[in-house]
Amino acid sequence: MQYAIAAAPPWWSRLLARVSGSEGRAVVRELRPRARIAPYDERPPTLTDLYSARRLDMVRLALFLVDDLHTAEDVVQDAFAAVCRAYGTSLDGLRDPAAYLHTAVVNAARSVLRRRRTARGYTPPHQPAGAPVDEGLLLAEEHRTVLDALSQLTARQREVLVLRYWSELTEAQIARTLGLSCGTVKSTASRALDALEKRLEASR
Repeated sequence: MQYAIAAAPPWWSRLLARVSGSEGRAVVRELRPRARIAPYDERPPTLTDLYSARRLDMVRLALFLVDDLHTAEDVVQDAFAAVCRAYGTSLDGLRDPAAYLHTAVVNAARSVLRRRRTARGYTPPHQPAGAPVDEGLLLAEEHRTVLDALSQLTARQREVLVLRYWSELTEAQIARTLGLSCGTVKSTASRALDALEKRLEASR
């Protein structure tokens, strides 16, 4: 399968330039999606095509939402399983597989976070597993401050920022993915950016 390498996402670049100063460009190089699938010739994509082209990007997306690599991988597996249950391996009848997958990943991440909040009522605070050897492919250690600041936002704020700046979705696409109005997406993004900037300034 052929891949087309994407340029640095402009929204993500702007976000990190705003909250991370001159370090933003380095963060973008590490955290941007590595590849975009090239247009298919004639046939529609299958589940195998979708998995091969989007799995790693979806793991990175889930990692921003749940802040744990092993859990993020489980979230993505659950999302692909949900796609398969709904549309089969041929994806017949699915008009926009990428959009559906984004929604499935967000929903699966929300389920994990709900279970985590419930578990914290009965067990000690969640301690992420130690970083695996290949986690450097997904996240550079010097960028933990950005992710730590993201994790302190509300779930909705984090989802809106990640989908807008990481996944490069439009306000309308984010609204459809999260079941919100475009106005709510816009106002949430504005408040989230202000909160993120304050948290990063406080950590310096």
